[in-house]
Amino acid sequence: QVQLVESGGGLVQAGGSLRLSCAASGRMFSIYAMGWFRQVPGKEREFVATITWSAGTTTYADSVKGRFTISRDIAKNTLYLQMNKLKPEDTAVYYCAARDTRSNAYDAWGQGTQVTVSS
Repeated sequence: QVQLVESGGGLVQAGGSLRLSCAASGRMFSIYAMGWFRQVPGKEREFVATITWSAGTTTYADSVKGRFTISRDIAKNTLYLQMNKLKPEDTAVYYCAARDTRSNAYDAWGQGTQVTVSS
């Protein structure tokens, strides 16, 4: 099993930037990919960005392309999400997740970190 702990959320004005971090521990050798997802109360959790752990191949939701950048530091077992040009609609709880090589789903989740963008 993999344990995930997010940090870096907070309050920022529209147009500003934040960087989220996700510290991972446990069965790191079995991770295929990691990602960021977000959720607003009353709505389903949505995909933001993913990265394959070994190759570093990235995918992004259309709503964040060109503004957010996902990256990882393999030596530090840490996932990042650099968020620039933030918009009020980016306000959500952001979750870090990991997908095992033996799984087709993201099945390890962090506790989430709140990001609030004021207009």
